[in-house]
Amino acid sequence: MNATSAAVTAAVTFVWLGMVLAISFLEAPLKFRAPGVTVPIGLGIGRVVFRALNRVEAVLAAAAIVAVAVGGPPVSVGVLTAVAALLLAVQLLVIRPRLNRRSDRVLAGETLPRSRAHHVYVATESAKVLALLALGVNALIA
Repeated sequence: MNATSAAVTAAVTFVWLGMVLAISFLEAPLKFRAPGVTVPIGLGIGRVVFRALNRVEAVLAAAAIVAVAVGGPPVSVGVLTAVAALLLAVQLLVIRPRLNRRSDRVLAGETLPRSRAHHVYVATESAKVLALLALGVNALIA
């Protein structure tokens, strides 16, 4: 992998990783602990924040894919890029629509039990974090 592509891949990957860690594992759970934040308010904030995060993630994923494609990467970098992008696609195309439908119901006043889709989202987010960490490290040593 050429040095420029490796540097761009690593930089994009670590920015992406930092955003996911900050939003998904710090902001998201903490907002519900803030005084006066009800479940509907927290869901409303979460929808706005995650919509913005996911847009930025899509741009970062595209940048990583281009950097990797141009750089002639080792197999590990190509596979990890594909895994991270695939996990993001699953979140955006499969899991998030389910969560959005559920949050629509809660915002409309329904009381619902905990969501399995939320647990699946957290699991894919955790897997994406591991993939991004491995990708960033592999890009640095490529």
